[in-house]
Amino acid sequence: MVQTAITAKTAVIYCRVSTEDQSCERQERDLKVFAERAGYDVKAIYKETASGAKNDRKQRAEVMKLAQARQIDAVLVTELSRWGRSTTDLLETLNRLASFNVSVIAQTGMTFDLSSAQGKLMLGIMASLAEFERDLLRERVKSGLNAAKAKGVKLGRQEGQNPSDKYTARVIDLINAGRSYRWIAHELQISKTTVTAIAKRRAG
Repeated sequence: MVQTAITAKTAVIYCRVSTEDQSCERQERDLKVFAERAGYDVKAIYKETASGAKNDRKQRAEVMKLAQARQIDAVLVTELSRWGRSTTDLLETLNRLASFNVSVIAQTGMTFDLSSAQGKLMLGIMASLAEFERDLLRERVKSGLNAAKAKGVKLGRQEGQNPSDKYTARVIDLINAGRSYRWIAHELQISKTTVTAIAKRRAG
C-alpha cells in the first residue's frame, strides 16, 4: 500500500503594534510556537507599526497579494484586532481572503474559514455588527448636527475657512470704490467667479 504524504498547510504570520515604542517580538514568538503546534509551514513573517485606525498598512497589503496569488492557506494572528481596523474592515478583508480560499486564524484557536459552517455563522454576525456600527455613526452625526443647530452654530464653511477669504477686505473696498468685478479680478490676480462669490457672501 502506497502512503500519500500529507502536505502541511502554508501560512504567514502577521504582527502589528500601534506605536513605535512597542514591539512585535512577543506576537512573533507566540505565533511561531502556535504555528509549530498546529502544523503550519510558515512561509513568511510580516510585521508593521500602524494604529488601529490607519488604513495604509503596507505589510498587510503584501499578505493580501500572497493570498490572491494562492501562495498561502492561512494568516496567523494573535487576535483579530491585530488584523482588522474595524468590524467593517474585518468583514471586507475576510470576504476577500475567502475568495482566495485563505483563512484567518487567531492564536485563541478561532478559525475564520468562511467556507465552513462556523465561518458562515461568524460572517453573518459580523455583517450585523458592521451595519449596527454604521447606524450608530449616522445617528451620532445627525444628533451632533441637530445639537449644533440648536446652539446657533453655523454649519458648513464659515468665513475665515474659505481660501478666498483673505481677499475679502480688499475686494469689498474696491467694489465700494466703484470698480468692476472684471477689473478687481485682474488687479488681484483672482478669478471673476471668486470676486462674485465674495460679493455674494458679504451681501448675504
